Amino acid sequence: MKIVRRIGASPRERGSMTGDTCPDIFELSDGSFAVIGTDATASLDAQLPSDAARADDERIVVISRETLVRAKGDIPDA
Repeated sequence: MKIVRRIGASPRERGSMTGDTCPDIFELSDGSFAVIGTDATASLDAQLPSDAARADDERIVVISRETLVRAKGDIPDA
């Protein structure tokens, strides 16, 4: 599995002062997506709806609204 491309604007384009860290979204060679975000598992896990579950190796990751909105145009329809 490899990173194929960034989805949306880079951290620098979104106003990161260093451009080095910030939420980010990448498309992977197998068609999946990888997300860099803040781990909010501890604070949000108990709030998941009853029809949602998280495996032990999964985390709830938060990205900013701007990150996802600016990625919208790069997300494939299918």
